Amino acid sequence: MPDILRKAEEIREILEEACARKEMLILVTPYLRFESTFVGMEKDAVLVQATMSREDATYGLRTDKLAIRFPHGLGFFEGPATMKGLGIHGDMRVIRLALPNTLTDNDQRVAYRVERVGRITVTFSTPRPDLYVASLTDISVTGARLHAQEDIPEERLGLGARIAVSIPVMEGLSINGHAKIRHMRNRNFGVEFDPPLPKDLLEPLSRWVFQRREEDRERLARRLELGLNASRPSGNALPPRGVILVSQREDLEAELRDGVPFTHPLHRVAPRVQDVKEAMRSHPALVLLHVPGTGLEERRKSKVLAECIAGKAPFLLVGTDVDGAALFELGTEWRASSALVWGPQRAAFFQRLVQGMISRHHEGGDSPLAPPERDLA
Repeated sequence: MPDILRKAEEIREILEEACARKEMLILVTPYLRFESTFVGMEKDAVLVQATMSREDATYGLRTDKLAIRFPHGLGFFEGPATMKGLGIHGDMRVIRLALPNTLTDNDQRVAYRVERVGRITVTFSTPRPDLYVASLTDISVTGARLHAQEDIPEERLGLGARIAVSIPVMEGLSINGHAKIRHMRNRNFGVEFDPPLPKDLLEPLSRWVFQRREEDRERLARRLELGLNASRPSGNALPPRGVILVSQREDLEAELRDGVPFTHPLHRVAPRVQDVKEAMRSHPALVLLHVPGTGLEERRKSKVLAECIAGKAPFLLVGTDVDGAALFELGTEWRASSALVWGPQRAAFFQRLVQGMISRHHEGGDSPLAPPERDLA
């Protein structure tokens, strides 16, 4: 079972170590993930690099379900986080996060193994000495599995034997050390690094394994989404598992179609109660509720429509010509999954948010990793 750390001093020490080595981390919400880097510590906060726009940070990370994940030693830590604000550290734009009250450590007895390693040629030698060549099958921070390119006599290579091994993981990261044979089957055999890898190798390898682990989670989420879409029967009234846009504006529909490559069919319905109720019968994957303004009458009409949607499908408030803070408050009040002020320049972020919401609500997987952006002005 994973260990849960609760002592504030222990948690702070781990975060200080992460900041000292400028460790990478993933900021995770129910719908989005952003890659970032630890920058520094304050008395009551940890600073991480802002790799997204100011608006994306303000509204994309403004959730009580924000978490951080990062590599540490032989494993990975995950903990809850709360965004306290944005700021500047030196010449870098940063996000201030409240110190987590817990950190969950994965079970370090079972190191995560990366199986998608590509074509990596390994060389190893026995004490005789004999030099051999193998292919890397998988690798973790504690060992690897190899496939020899030729049959090796048991008297030269058996269980418990020690070998010298060279594994060029990637440019700038090559493991050159000793290992012990832990299991063998024909040309396949597993080795344990013995002695364990030194810190100058362990840290970059742990970071590389962490990145591959995150990519595997994203890949699984996408496979689940594609599998679910393919298994859904077609509906009669609307495209199966479609995205419904509730809006009077045809131009908004056109902007979304042109700017956002939806993975689900997009269909627009008029902002009328009966039309929305009829659209909900198709069990849409997601509903985009357009909020054209936050005046009293516009709020009243939009609230009625939100009540028709809530509990039947995840829905996103899409505002135009509205204040972002006001829209976010409406989203909280109306139990929307999220809220966003639309603009063509936000198409990439909008797409990631939509895909993440669909993945979270219907596939149960992780959301796509948002690539770093450098616009916080």
